[in-house]
Amino acid sequence: MRVLRASDGVVSTSLCADAYVLELAGPGRIAALSWQVDHPVSAAPDWARSLPKAWNDAERLYALAPGLTVFGAGEGARTRRMLERTGFETFELSWASGFDGVRANLVALGRHLHRDAEADEAVAALDRRLAALSARSAERGVRPRVLYLSASGGTAGDGTYIDAAIAAAGGINVMAEEGVAGWPAGDPETVLAVDADIVLTSFFTDGYTGLSNRAVRHSAYRRVLTQGARETIPASDWPCAGPRLIDAAERIADIIDDWSAQVPS
Repeated sequence: MRVLRASDGVVSTSLCADAYVLELAGPGRIAALSWQVDHPVSAAPDWARSLPKAWNDAERLYALAPGLTVFGAGEGARTRRMLERTGFETFELSWASGFDGVRANLVALGRHLHRDAEADEAVAALDRRLAALSARSAERGVRPRVLYLSASGGTAGDGTYIDAAIAAAGGINVMAEEGVAGWPAGDPETVLAVDADIVLTSFFTDGYTGLSNRAVRHSAYRRVLTQGARETIPASDWPCAGPRLIDAAERIADIIDDWSAQVPS
């Protein structure tokens, strides 16, 4: 297997992998990012959006001749095997459902990139920001009930990175409180039955449009969206449990601060 050298270019094949690669490797180290890097759902800086595009395709990746190819969790098993058989180094992110998973992926990828110090600093910065959110939550003293709603009408329960971000911000995820786990499909009756102080939406205007975008059109969802405080989190903050999940948590904390300022004492 090849040993990654500092001069070798890194290639990412997915939006989630893009986020981790951009966190640890800057200009000059990245040979290509995923085909999604120039979409609204990506948080890539301007300089990165013009880089060559990569797909989970062995032929394309051979042409890029990367020093390291980074795949998203559970992606590209056949392609990875083909690359490794011909001497190319690969790395697959582990599935993350919260900040512990983000830390683990940063450390593991940092090791493969020979950027351990940068990974350690990224983890330390994440922990400082989480500690600041915890202090804000304690000072606030109130915890709003928060409902997350995607453009498809789906929500997020316990064990999801959405739940982790809401909890870190100092909110209560109403779906988790109702005993829902994972990513339940859109169910207007369930959504209408819960009582939320804040409705968080995402992927409505900067995600992918399609026939599944029920929340944009369904009358029941529209009713939910007009009740209470509705706020939008940019899709680019949390297409997965990546390094920018803390940005989403901080945005939610700002929303909660505004809400708490209006709550009668």
